[in-house]
Amino acid sequence: MKNILIQYKPFFAFLIKFLLFYVVFTFLYKMYLNQYDAGTNEVDYFTEVVANQTVDLLNFVVGEAKNLPHQTQSSIKVFFKDKYLARVVEGCNAVSVMILFAAFIFAFSNRWKKTGLYIVIGILIIHALNILRIALLTYALYYYPAYEELLHGTIFPLFIYGVVFLLWIFWITKFSGYVKRN
Repeated sequence: MKNILIQYKPFFAFLIKFLLFYVVFTFLYKMYLNQYDAGTNEVDYFTEVVANQTVDLLNFVVGEAKNLPHQTQSSIKVFFKDKYLARVVEGCNAVSVMILFAAFIFAFSNRWKKTGLYIVIGILIIHALNILRIALLTYALYYYPAYEELLHGTIFPLFIYGVVFLLWIFWITKFSGYVKRN
């Protein structure tokens, strides 16, 4: 057993760091969310920011977008050309994806300054692409409503998780110090 622990020490170190970071920040995020009352359809601040920035992007590029609080759910309705097309809920704000991203980077880290900077830049990239993702989804749903399931359930999640995966690969190969240079 001791030989296995020694042999796989880097893997276990990664796993412990990843789980510790992920559990702590997921707990903190849940504590943050508990401040908001879903019973009164209250929407958390990050979700509001994402909805507002999505509408701002749509208005900047094509115009005719607005959002309104949902009357019966903890979400924000997004309208394009006066048609209700999407609702931004807590899961749309990408905070959970950002925590997952950061946990992986932290677990593969060996220098604090570089790791912290990469996490911040990565989170900003994820946030910006998430806004773009929701705006494109809203726009696409206006013109292609029959493809809602494919767009929302497959293409756009693949987009955001694909970017996270590429950021992970870039971190490992360029910055983490785990890949030996030839």
